[in-house]
Parts: sequence; C-alpha cells; structure tokens
Amino acid sequence: MSVIRLNKLLSQAGVASRRLADELIAQGRVSINGRVVQELGEKADPDADDIRVDGRRIKTDTPRRYLLMNKPRGVMSTRSDPHQRRTVIDLLAAAGVRGYFYPVGRLDYDSEGLILLTNDGTFAERVTHPRYELERTYEALVLGVPDDRSLERLRRGVVIEGRRTLPADVRLVRVLEGREGANAMIELTLREGRNRQVREMCRSIAHPVERLRRTRIGGVTDRHLRPGAIRDLTPAEIKALTGTSVPRSTRERPAASRPSRQPRRPGRPPR
Repeated sequence: MSVIRLNKLLSQAGVASRRLADELIAQGRVSINGRVVQELGEKADPDADDIRVDGRRIKTDTPRRYLLMNKPRGVMSTRSDPHQRRTVIDLLAAAGVRGYFYPVGRLDYDSEGLILLTNDGTFAERVTHPRYELERTYEALVLGVPDDRSLERLRRGVVIEGRRTLPADVRLVRVLEGREGANAMIELTLREGRNRQVREMCRSIAHPVERLRRTRIGGVTDRHLRPGAIRDLTPAEIKALTGTSVPRSTRERPAASRPSRQPRRPGRPPR
C-alpha cells in the first residue's frame, strides 16, 4: 500500500478522528518506526511501518465496530481521566468489550443517556462534524416552570459565550409538583453539540438543569437500554447516522452486551 497522511491512517485504524489524531501527533504521542513525529503532514505506510500511539502498536486491519451505551451519571465520556473517575472505557472493559474504542462526541459527567463509541475514525468524523447538523434529543428536568416566552427563546436561539445557538425544537413535557414548588421536564432537540449546551441554554432563561438525559442521537434511540449497558448498532442505525451501509463483516458481528428489555411503567417519569 502507498504512503498516506498519518492522521488519515490513524483515523482509518480507529484510533481517533482526523482532528483528534492531529492533536495526538502534535502532543508527541505518535511514533513511526521508533521515531516520535510531531509534523502534522507526516506520512506513513500502514503495511510496512511500525506505527504506535502511546507506545501501543496500531493495527490497520481491525474490524470496525459501532456501539451504543447508556451512560450513567458520574461517568466521564473520555478514554481516561486525570482524577481517576470512571470512564465509558472502564464500562466497556467491565462488559468484556476488547479493543481500542473512543467516544463519539461528549456527554457531561453529571449527565446520562445515549453515547456512541467506535473504532472507526471516519464514522466518528461523519457523525460529529458540524456541517451535518446531526440531531440530538435531551430530556431536562429544570427548576421552576418555563413560560411560553422562555421556551420560544430556546427555540429561536440564545447567546452563549458570544455565539447564538442554532434554532432548536423545544417542548414542555410535563409539570412536576413538589413540596417546594413546581419543576418541569422539557425536551430539546439540538442540531449542534457545543460544550454543556443544554445546561447553558436553560441557565440563560433562569431555569437551571437539575438532571439531564440524552434520549436520541440522529435516528438512534433505545429507552430499554439499562444504565451502563452496551449494544452494537444495527446496520439500519449505522446507515441512518451516516447515510451509508456497513461492511458485511460488521453486520455479522454479535452484540457486545445485550440489555434486558424492561418495559417502562406507565406514568413513571424519566430518571
């Protein structure tokens, strides 16, 4: 095989998206045949060169996998954490999933819900790139009950750190009466993925988020997936996310961790 750009090679090998691969290279964490490289335009031959990230040899023929996890609260959506908090990678290991995976996008430590993991950098790039405006839906328990005017502000977009958010679909799901007053569950569907966006949007209308859960990514949803459980995406789900079909070898791979189907009790509010 002819030489290709190192960031593309790492992406194809499932190490990271091209953008994150460039960061790994710039940080001096990538080597070719024992030589640490930091030039972003570096090229390598995947068939002939010994390519390593953090000392770990990279295999370029690893089958691609696409996983869906229901991330619990109190888990980092990163590969590692300097404060030794649990990560989604720890949950993969506990479920017996082997291989080098990384999360696609982010979900806050205090938030819960659906998150994708993969070893396919091209897939991750396609799902996370802003130009595709992939929809993500969240259920947010907020303090107080937003009025129609406040909800309309969220729909039209609010300014966060000097930038206005894209128009969003927002609806009031239910009002929850409590001893200290009423709170509300609202549903938001966003077409961008800025850091802590839902929390900052709700803060801007003076209704801070008490609890947040992601319920849908593109056309992918699964309300029966237990917290911490993992499963493989179906071919139809992968196609819905990327607009393309998947290789036969991927379709035939069994699910990693199948959730038990537990129907939701009528009237039971989302956690």
